[in-house]
Amino acid sequence: MITVIEVKKNANESNMNLIRRFTRKVQESGIIQKVKSKRYNKRADSKIKVKVATLKRLTRKKNLEKLIKLGKATKFTKKRGHK
Repeated sequence: MITVIEVKKNANESNMNLIRRFTRKVQESGIIQKVKSKRYNKRADSKIKVKVATLKRLTRKKNLEKLIKLGKATKFTKKRGHK
C-alpha cells in the first residue's frame, strides 16, 4: 500500500503555505490514522508455535511436580507486581 501525495508550489506562495497544504492533504488521505491503528496490532501466533509452547509448559509443570514428590524442590508461588 503506497500512497503518493504530491504538492507543487504555486506562484507567489510562501513555503509555510506549501507545508500547510501538504500536511492538510496528508491528514485528509488518512495515512497517519492507518499507521497508528496498526502500530500495536499483534499478529496471531501460528498453531505450531502455540502447540510447542503448550508442550513446553506442560513438561515443565510435570517435571516440577516430580521433583516436589521426590523432595528435591519445594512448591513456590510466583511473585506478582514490582517493588
